[in-house]
This record gives sequence, C-alpha cells and structure tokens, in this order.
Amino acid sequence: MKLVKANDTHLTELMGWFEDEAQLVMWSGPGFRYPYDLVTFKQDLKLTSLPSFSLLSPQGALLAFGQYYLRENRCHLGRLVVNPAHRGQGIAATLIANLAAKGKKELKVNSCSLFVFSDNISAISAYQKLGFVKNQYPTDMPLAGCIYMVSDLG
Repeated sequence: MKLVKANDTHLTELMGWFEDEAQLVMWSGPGFRYPYDLVTFKQDLKLTSLPSFSLLSPQGALLAFGQYYLRENRCHLGRLVVNPAHRGQGIAATLIANLAAKGKKELKVNSCSLFVFSDNISAISAYQKLGFVKNQYPTDMPLAGCIYMVSDLG
C-alpha cells in the first residue's frame, strides 16, 4: 500500500462514502457543508492548508484517507476514514502508521493525537488497539462529545 497526496479523483470517490449527513459529521466534525459538491468538499477539507493523503492499494484503488496537522505539539490525525468496501482488513492501522510516520517527521514531534466522538465505539476500540490512550485535553475541549487520544506510535 502507498500513501500519496489526495487528488480530485480520490476526493470524488471519497465523497461517495458517506450515505447521509450524520455519517459525514461523524467523520468530518462540525462545520462541513451538506449536501456538498467537489468545490465545497475541498474547501471544507481545507486542502490548501492541511496535508491530506490517500492510501492506495498496489493496483491504485482508494483504500483510505486522512489528514494531519500540528496541535498541542503533537501530530494530530484527522478525518481518518477507510473505504467502506475494505473495512475490517487492517487498513486503518496501515493508514495511521503511515500518516503518523510522515506527520511526526515533517512536524518534528514524537507523538500523535486525535479526536473521536465518544459514541463511536468501534473507532475508539480500533485506536486503542493501535496504542492510543484517552487523555485529558490540555485546555478546554474544542469539540463537544469527543474524546482526546494520544500515542507515541513506536
């Protein structure tokens, strides 16, 4: 599998992974417009300011997407999603490992963090299996209903 910069073809496919606004919000967090088109989707992803990557299969199929940025002196992973047709195959672990390695190197930090909605039990479990632990956010929690998780990821 290969991590590459997300492009319009990837984003067009990614847009089809969300069946309704609730699924979109669970993934994107607040402030993402729905319904969307490619223009608004790209704007709301903040593609010009956030490193955004697609995980591709050896054959070039889009398997997953994610972003990272510096937050509280950690590589903060955001908008992580696996292609619905490929869930349950360990792809999230590959996506997170690749994003974390790239982000920590680029941002010159040693740990990662992420937010996850407290009712997203399957995601919390997956993150815990990858070594993330629940942590107190250092200031007021910026996202209501979320848990802050951190990990050194090796």
